[in-house]
Amino acid sequence: MPSMRFRHVVAALGVLLASATLAIAALPKTAPEPDSASLAGQFLVATPDNGDPRFYHTVILMVLHNKEGAFGIIINRPAGKHPVADLLKAFGADASGVSGDVSIYFGGPVDPGAGFVLHSAEYSRDDTLDIDGRVALTTAPVVLRDIGLGRGPARSIVAFGYAGWGPAQLEDELARGVWVTVPEDPKLVFDDDRANVWTDALALHKTGR
Repeated sequence: MPSMRFRHVVAALGVLLASATLAIAALPKTAPEPDSASLAGQFLVATPDNGDPRFYHTVILMVLHNKEGAFGIIINRPAGKHPVADLLKAFGADASGVSGDVSIYFGGPVDPGAGFVLHSAEYSRDDTLDIDGRVALTTAPVVLRDIGLGRGPARSIVAFGYAGWGPAQLEDELARGVWVTVPEDPKLVFDDDRANVWTDALALHKTGR
């Protein structure tokens, strides 16, 4: 099943779709073998020492992390809501019978045309990547159709773009104190006041949770 990709995504009081294409995402279909050093399934929280404006006060859910690099989705850069039907039409997918809106997020500065759905893990397909047993990621447009038909995941957000690091790059940034890590909390992924996600995540770090 092809993954989601926009050629152009324009944000202005929401998200307007200019045109869309489909592409294959370079993501594994299953999670990698457990690695005690992996940050997959944790939050990466920007500290005040992080001087990169692209990551100011960001909270990133780490999806993959191994010796070859790291991949995550920013969860606190909302860009409004958009009708599920319009998203499906932009992908050239069947939009018949669907209804409702989904929350759109800026997932990171890398490949902002690539679309991902972060969702609660009770929903799963062959192309779903289970991140930690509570939150999963799916790239196939059919997840949007299932959401619009009321048979999708209980909770979800749609993100365009991602944050990526090459080998040892993230480890170097962690050593320089520009990020801290805390355990993933589905409440912060889906339910929290988006304006408070960064402060709430830092509070988890300070309390050692």
